[in-house]
Amino acid sequence: MISLNWVKDYIDIEKEDLKELAVKITKAGINVEKVTNCHIDNLVIGEVLECKDHPNSDHLHICQVDIGTKTTQIVCGAPNVQKGIKVIVALPGCILPGDNIISAGQIRGEESNGMICALFELGLEEKNEETYAKGITILNTDLKPGTDANIALGTDDTIYELDVHKHRNNDCYYHIGFAYEIGAILNKPVTLPETTYQEAKENVNDYMKLKVETPKCPYYLAKMVKNVKIGESPEFIKKRLISAGMRPINNVVDISNYVMLEFGQPLHFFDKNKLGNQILVRDAKENEEIITLDGQKRILKSSDIVITDGTKPVCIAGVMGGENTDVDNNTKDILIESAIFDAVSIRYTASSLDLRSEASIRYGKGLNYEYTLAAINRACHLLEKYADATILSGMIVHDRVDKTEKIVEFQTEEINKLLGITLTNQDVETELKRLDFTYTNQNNLFKVTIPRRKLDIDPNVNDIAEEIGRLYGYHNLVSTLPKVTTRKGIYVGDVKIRKEISKRLRTLGLNETKTYTLTSPEMAKTFKYEDKQPITLPNPMSLDKSIIRTTILPSLMNVYEYNKARNIKDILLYEISKTYDINYTEESKIAILMKGNYVINDWQKTTIKCDFYVLKGIIENLLNYLGFKNRYNFIKAEVADLHPGISAKILIDREEVGILGRVHPSLKKDEIYVAELSMTKLYNKQVKPLKFKEASKYPEIVKDVAFVTDNATESNIIKEQIKKSAGRLLDSVEVFDIYENIEEGKKSIAYKLVFKDPSRTLSDEEVMNVFNKVIQEVESKTNSKLRS
Repeated sequence: MISLNWVKDYIDIEKEDLKELAVKITKAGINVEKVTNCHIDNLVIGEVLECKDHPNSDHLHICQVDIGTKTTQIVCGAPNVQKGIKVIVALPGCILPGDNIISAGQIRGEESNGMICALFELGLEEKNEETYAKGITILNTDLKPGTDANIALGTDDTIYELDVHKHRNNDCYYHIGFAYEIGAILNKPVTLPETTYQEAKENVNDYMKLKVETPKCPYYLAKMVKNVKIGESPEFIKKRLISAGMRPINNVVDISNYVMLEFGQPLHFFDKNKLGNQILVRDAKENEEIITLDGQKRILKSSDIVITDGTKPVCIAGVMGGENTDVDNNTKDILIESAIFDAVSIRYTASSLDLRSEASIRYGKGLNYEYTLAAINRACHLLEKYADATILSGMIVHDRVDKTEKIVEFQTEEINKLLGITLTNQDVETELKRLDFTYTNQNNLFKVTIPRRKLDIDPNVNDIAEEIGRLYGYHNLVSTLPKVTTRKGIYVGDVKIRKEISKRLRTLGLNETKTYTLTSPEMAKTFKYEDKQPITLPNPMSLDKSIIRTTILPSLMNVYEYNKARNIKDILLYEISKTYDINYTEESKIAILMKGNYVINDWQKTTIKCDFYVLKGIIENLLNYLGFKNRYNFIKAEVADLHPGISAKILIDREEVGILGRVHPSLKKDEIYVAELSMTKLYNKQVKPLKFKEASKYPEIVKDVAFVTDNATESNIIKEQIKKSAGRLLDSVEVFDIYENIEEGKKSIAYKLVFKDPSRTLSDEEVMNVFNKVIQEVESKTNSKLRS
């Protein structure tokens, strides 16, 4: 929280509308979450002129209170109310935090015209057992009764609650840093507070020795003050601490907190006489213990940083001090610590100890060493002024800070390109002055030195452009679409072919399934149609998941059994997955399993049952779709665990890529058809781009022919001979009928031949010449005869 009354010490904002200023600050990139006017109406200073016990209560008091314009009666239950004190009075009509409306009335039969308040009732202190037990707030003020109590309390203030981005450094966690932000927005200068003081002849180095044994403490300063007088803080310090959400304690502790909220640099005050004559900064020992100021025992890790008296820890660096060196009412001599610790280490320590303090938040953001020095001098100034402290000369210093200047060079065109606007050199100079960044401009080349207080700005043109852009106003930037080349997002490589295959098989009516890559030893023994040895896991989770499969077909058989057990009769499955052999060779495969009916049409009472040719047709459709038309064929073969008369191998360019057939009855009596292809081999084969040709404008001529041949002769032999004999006029040839046992050991195969020429109409005569040639050559070269 930021007190605007406090900020006024450093920058002139007297004439500014503070709500409008909050809008400007938010537009410049710092989100002001809430603007709170702390003034409470109908709140006055009163003086208790008379106090007597309530006749109908054992703890209430009837008070006659001077409120300036008159004396009024108020019933009060606080144990510390008494005659002659000045108090805070909420008059009828006053609205206290929590929408508590004060009104006149009677309390146990006695008139009461208001309420005498404690700070927690005004929202200025946390309500707990301690604050409740203290009772009402007694004011030590010369202000007359009837005076606006907000003046005495410091509640005539406006508070900004900030929602600070996590990547921003701690400049919004202290008032001087926030004053610089306002100064940049309003283009006004910032004045830093007084840090001067008188030093005694005694030197701190004669009283204290410092040793730093950890690289996590690059900067450590210490000053010593003597003969401090512990007492109440001046009113302005108390009011400002209250406005910032902190409870005043005494002048010494309050000055430590005040300087932290002013410069962003946490300080720690040690009781010098409890501390001894040595400071050792080191990494904590594992499980080392310390009792912190809150009375809790903390167990430390070796990653934490501690301040010790040479032996035992007296402070968890950057987080909280130890109880053994705390400042109390008997303290006379104080050692002031102002240091920088590794920010990451502090964040981890605060998190592991669940101890997020005001100090750890700021240490965890990183600190500016210039303010580390300014803060310790400011504390000495205030202790001298408000605690009558004697400041010893000299300072204990450990300095390993990198003081390299952050310098960035750029041209205005670079800023314009990043922001998408048009600024002149003069515009850039104006913004740099507002930011209080020192710069030079020679031959249109800016050379900018980034202030050390801006820890979140790195020496690159991007960060400078961001600072200039936010002051220029993000709302002033013109939205434009990016001018970049784009390309269509597509699948590539094996992912592409897998997607295409999966889509095609779903289109053909199959359902995709997913099974485990691990199988059992029994499953691994089936469908071993390839000479591959599987991998056996050395430490399997269970026996049924102990072998990495070389084929997917056993897994699909398990899925078949699962569906069959649930009375599913028509099972059409496929899976695409990876397999591995004992040499860790990876191969992607496509497996298909079919059982039951492929197509059912109840209306027309027609069905197509799954058989070898249905499965073969699906594979042909898939291969044609992938661009392998006229490059594949099927050859009869005996395959492990497939029916010897209903099985085949699939070849593309004469290379075996898969198998298909019916599952052997000895393995499963059900009529199940399976196929498996190597997707890896399909992917590795070159496919020419698909070519499209215009449908012929000219009619086709269809001829049917049947040949009688031996039962052992494959249809494909006759088909290939027909293609060779017919030449270019033949558009297609298909089998449309097979009649077996026409003679002993003979069968008849009928073919449909389609003749077509895309450039002209064919004559019957030329087609018959080709047709007769086909018959003649088939009879002479395939041991087949034309069926009469």
